[in-house]
Amino acid sequence: MSTADSRSPSAVPAVEVEVEVRYAETDQMGVVHHSNYLVWFELARTRLCARTGTPYQEIEEQGYFLVVTGVGVRYRRSARYPDRLRIRCRLGELSSRGLTFVYEVLRGEELLATGETEHLWLERATGRPCRPPENLRQAFLALASEDP
Repeated sequence: MSTADSRSPSAVPAVEVEVEVRYAETDQMGVVHHSNYLVWFELARTRLCARTGTPYQEIEEQGYFLVVTGVGVRYRRSARYPDRLRIRCRLGELSSRGLTFVYEVLRGEELLATGETEHLWLERATGRPCRPPENLRQAFLALASEDP
């Protein structure tokens, strides 16, 4: 994979989603269960897709899926009920058939977790890996070239 436009991921614009930790997302100690970070990543990722001008639902309507092929999370500090968090997402890498998104979970300015998800474009009708149509490819390239 190559970086979207040879800039470092931190130089690519990000979107942020705010979440308030719900009690149901925590364990008996009041600490957020690790699986919830992936749900928050998805919230931020779909917001980033919308920023391209093509919400994820429209990507599916055009006949494509962006399936998750890999996930990595590094937990640094615990999020707890009822913290207010910011989930930041940006495009990491862009290849001919895939995308990587990178994430940060922040409480105020404190970095709680970082993560990355890898995705592969699939043609909805066949379920096979494919290149995205030119309009979607250009939308993500345009996002990568925006000023942060």
